[in-house]
Amino acid sequence: MNDPSLNENKGPYDWPMWLAAAGLMFLGTAFIYSATSAGVLPLVWYKEIYLHQILWCALGLGAAVGLCSIEYGRLVRWAAVFYWGAILLLLAVFVIGVEHHGGKRWINLGPFSLQPSEFAKVAFILWLGGYLSRPREELRTGKVFLAVLGYTVVPFILVLREPDLGSALVFLAISLAMMFAAGVPGPMLGGLVGSLGLLVVLAVAAIVFLPQQIKIVEPYQKTRLMTYFGRDKSRDKNYQVNQALISIGSGGLTGKGWTQGTQHSLGFLPSAGAHNDFIFSVIAEEEGFVGSVVVLALYSVLLFSGINIASQARDHLGQLLAVGVVTLLFCHVFINIGMNIRLMPVTGIPLPLLSYGGSSVVCSLIAIGILHNVHIYRRSY
Repeated sequence: MNDPSLNENKGPYDWPMWLAAAGLMFLGTAFIYSATSAGVLPLVWYKEIYLHQILWCALGLGAAVGLCSIEYGRLVRWAAVFYWGAILLLLAVFVIGVEHHGGKRWINLGPFSLQPSEFAKVAFILWLGGYLSRPREELRTGKVFLAVLGYTVVPFILVLREPDLGSALVFLAISLAMMFAAGVPGPMLGGLVGSLGLLVVLAVAAIVFLPQQIKIVEPYQKTRLMTYFGRDKSRDKNYQVNQALISIGSGGLTGKGWTQGTQHSLGFLPSAGAHNDFIFSVIAEEEGFVGSVVVLALYSVLLFSGINIASQARDHLGQLLAVGVVTLLFCHVFINIGMNIRLMPVTGIPLPLLSYGGSSVVCSLIAIGILHNVHIYRRSY
């Protein structure tokens, strides 16, 4: 039961953030419909992909509203349950998970599939926020620093083994950002960043230059990196990226019009990825540069609202939670759009609230709900 004094001190709703989220959900549903309806026979209404997306948005909004009714300090008391529950789900993937497109990342629950890595990211933010919201003197100890690394490495390795390199790296980014915001000493963070950078360079060099027979990652991941670094220029290996770039470039200033995109309707942009990983390419082709700028503007409002909430948080815990959520959303936006414009290697990172996917949509809205929770309770003390 909530303390009445807390409810009396709730701040006003952050309408710009929610309006930006609503705009992204509307665009996501509209362009998922466009990407999946052209050139195919109509499905039974309840099997339509865009209707599923509306259902996920409704469930996610319900979860976000529910979270906002519980003061975030009380929510974090359950963080250990969320974190270890998420770890158990990640382990369950290897036992009962189903494989799609070269990755075993989902648990089939009948009418829908659950992607535990998406829920693990939110649980990780709650757990790490609670763990790091301690006196700064304790943060300077090696014991706490090593514990944080341990809590980060566990989900990182499990997600990496699925394999899902993009999502695994998001855990590292969240951990680094939250440790920096918490006040972990610079030398510790600098040493960690330097070590990680060196490991990434060595790993990429080994993947790209070592013979195919020496397996470090899955073959399709090696192919993606080889393509990204220009080591494999065969047409079939560059097909997805090339078609995504053609989609974006062919949209021009104002695009071809909603549902008028030819890259996906004629099958050049693979139908399996047009409504999720490459939804940004669909929007850019049909709404052009103007539509792309609108999408980026909505994400900018969302992210800057999060930064503002972090700066106004009532305590260290609220600040850390806000930083974690902003980092999560930023990583997804940067990696996915970067992948569409060949700034980043191809990876299965969804675009928050735009890409199709129940786990992604629900968890994005839960994360935004946590962010808003920090906002409305910022004046409780």
